[in-house]
Amino acid sequence: MLVSIFGSITNQTMKPEKQAWEDLRAHASSRLSAGFADRVLRTAHGPTPEAWRLLRESGARRLRPGFAERVLRAARAAAEMPSFASQLALSAATAAVCLGAVLFFHQRRIDQADEQNLAEWRRIVAFAQEIDTSGP
Repeated sequence: MLVSIFGSITNQTMKPEKQAWEDLRAHASSRLSAGFADRVLRTAHGPTPEAWRLLRESGARRLRPGFAERVLRAARAAAEMPSFASQLALSAATAAVCLGAVLFFHQRRIDQADEQNLAEWRRIVAFAQEIDTSGP
């Protein structure tokens, strides 16, 4: 008996799936501005060939003659390989900087070790003097 009551309640209050989708589409389309679908489709397909042609013409009118050649010349000049002398100079400078860094840190460690050794010897001397003064 519970099953039949449940079945009758759900059948009366629930809409079929097709009707629910139609209601959802109708509600969504009522919220969209006019021409929305057309704008979405135009954006998805991209500019037309005519729009590209107009953009190229507009851009060409704004460039000075010979612009493309100047850009290509500058790009080729920037892409040239550096000379052997410049590579050698860069390598020598890098080696000098690395050697300077190694020497700096090595000297720093030596200075720290000297300070530590001197501190130890001072403690030993102080201890020896204390023993000597308090002697027999």
